Amino acid sequence: MRIGVVSDIHCNAPALERAIALMGEVDEIFCLGDSIFEYRFSNEVAEILKNSGAHVIRGNHEEAFFSPAGIRARAAPGINNELAEWLASQPLRKRVTIDNVDFHLCHSTPWEPRGDYVVPEHPALLKFGETDAHVVLYGHTHRQVVREINGTLVVNPGSTGDARDMTNGRRLSFAIIDTKPLEARIIDFDLN
Repeated sequence: MRIGVVSDIHCNAPALERAIALMGEVDEIFCLGDSIFEYRFSNEVAEILKNSGAHVIRGNHEEAFFSPAGIRARAAPGINNELAEWLASQPLRKRVTIDNVDFHLCHSTPWEPRGDYVVPEHPALLKFGETDAHVVLYGHTHRQVVREINGTLVVNPGSTGDARDMTNGRRLSFAIIDTKPLEARIIDFDLN
């Protein structure tokens, strides 16, 4: 099975469309949160994710948008309430088993409290290897990671919509995971 992984789209629908086109044929799509940006909602991004049947989780930007502090933002004209309700109903973390591979999807960390920025060189990255999943997928940092820790494949696809990673020249990115053999790679891309 071939899985495309996006994260931190931040309302950038053209970037999400380009990433999906570059993925080619995939069996599943995972979105690791922050599909929206702060208090802005994107009907286009939510619709692409929903219509693709993606496994979606919420990130810190969705948490803020759907919190009491986001009440004015949610009342903005033009927001498709059906899509907003769909996104609000997505979990903060998700376990998915595909082709006998257990995936743990989280936005920042698989442990509480959520919200830590675990960049590739941070010692806390080793804690990702303490989960019982074969693969842990996370976003949040906009920094790419593909690393095996204690038999667990840890992957951060970087950002599909708001490039900040200096190690790849601040390019947009997504990940492709193959289940047999189990391996992951990051694809960098530009919009033009």
